Amino acid sequence: MTRIVRAAWARPVSAFPTPHAPQTTYNPPAVARYVPAALVAALLVATALAFVYTEQLKLTKSPILGTRVAPRTISPVCKCPTRSASIVFRLRTRDRVEIDIVRGRDTVVRRLVTRSFPRGRVAVEWDGLDDAAAAVAEGSYRPRVKLARQHRTIVLPNPIRIDTTPPVISLTRLGPRVFSPDGDKRGDRVVALYRVDEPAQVSLLVDGRTAVRKRGSKTAGQIDWFGTVDGQVVRPGVHQLELGARDVAGNAAASTRPRAVIVRYIALGRNRIEATVGSRFAVLVLTDAARIEWKLGARTGTARPGTLKLRAPLQPGRFTLTVTANGHDARAAVIARGPAQ
Repeated sequence: MTRIVRAAWARPVSAFPTPHAPQTTYNPPAVARYVPAALVAALLVATALAFVYTEQLKLTKSPILGTRVAPRTISPVCKCPTRSASIVFRLRTRDRVEIDIVRGRDTVVRRLVTRSFPRGRVAVEWDGLDDAAAAVAEGSYRPRVKLARQHRTIVLPNPIRIDTTPPVISLTRLGPRVFSPDGDKRGDRVVALYRVDEPAQVSLLVDGRTAVRKRGSKTAGQIDWFGTVDGQVVRPGVHQLELGARDVAGNAAASTRPRAVIVRYIALGRNRIEATVGSRFAVLVLTDAARIEWKLGARTGTARPGTLKLRAPLQPGRFTLTVTANGHDARAAVIARGPAQ
């Protein structure tokens, strides 16, 4: 009889532990259980300390006060009052002060001063140049103040804008081209309409001299000229008008192309008139006045502007015709000849 012997390694093993199989449980050390709580407590303490420090900073007076920066926009390339900015503040206590001009967060473009200042006023100027004496790029810059004794660095909340681009102005309309600035409120002014590509103060130039400066800095508008330069009424005749502009930084625009206008108070169509004695003749009177006065020899009269019809003197000779409007006059020679033989 054959005996079947099974090897121990062939014995079937259950894939799952029996109900009575012992199980191992991990119990962390007692110290490890307190680590998260300690971390939270440390964070709370740090937060509280930061809050207290912040509140103390709020209650601490600033070491500088009375800050003023003007003008806010400058042009280092213009020959004008706005080519540099003044930086002024007051120190509460004596300190060694370092003043820089920075762009962005901490890029220093110019060191203005490093020396001790007593308590009181501190004033420096910045001309828009860097440490190499070259004009800085257009953009916004800020003054930064370092106080050595107090170990404080303060960036002033007063930006300085650099603008080196001149404005562009255009004359869109000009009229009338003939006018009489005689104060009668009839054609007393010339109106110039303009546009500028940025805010700027506009000026009107007459024969190369500034006659009017427009208030404000709007990019579009009109400027009126009443026929005066430096408070004096200009002479009758042709005058050249052009517009200029200067932006907030002081950059000057190229002037517009000159345009001709005529100042005319009164004019006659001809300055020599020949007529037979006692005959009628006509002459054109140009003026914007409502009425005119005339004088020929011993005779006088009034009439409306336009074609003036008169009778020649009864005696042969040379006479002067004077026509007046609003205090201005024009003259013509009248030659009275005898009847033809």
